[in-house]
Amino acid sequence: MPRVGLNQQTVVREAARLADEVGFQQLTLAALASRLGVALPSLYKHVRGADALAQKLAALATAELATEMTTAAVGRSGGDALRAMADAYRDYAHRHPGRYPATQRVPDPADPEHVEAGERAVGAVAAVLRGYGLTGDDVVDATRALRSALHGFVTLEAAGGFGLPQDVDRSYHQLIASMDISFRSWPGTGR
Repeated sequence: MPRVGLNQQTVVREAARLADEVGFQQLTLAALASRLGVALPSLYKHVRGADALAQKLAALATAELATEMTTAAVGRSGGDALRAMADAYRDYAHRHPGRYPATQRVPDPADPEHVEAGERAVGAVAAVLRGYGLTGDDVVDATRALRSALHGFVTLEAAGGFGLPQDVDRSYHQLIASMDISFRSWPGTGR
């Protein structure tokens, strides 16, 4: 019989908290079961296994990130929207170092929550980029460029990959400023 009050949502939320403490790659069902005070087999009543847990955690983290990026960009346009959204992205990665890597998982088409979260995350970025006059394939290309830049920076930062003494925040803001310039003069926009 499942522990009273334990359900899939509770299990996934606790997994997210644990991932932030120990790291996404170190998250195990055994550690989660111990944290929840249940026997490992009890978790299988709520998630089918480690991969299913990672999938649900990815859906949760992607939805959280999408909400934060959207909220940050609302009412803004151009470079202001880009900076606000990019700062929200980086802030999320800082606050949730175990959840953030899960946001990079491609949504499983069989998981409607993850698909919807992924669409909202991409939609937030696309809305900001449309503010630069980008449309069609240009939005896809610019989304990929921005995602690569943001993910690369926050991943290197989390790994301690910026060993020079200069201010990392300044470097991040310079990256975003360069992306703003790039989007304002994107090839094919006629500007």
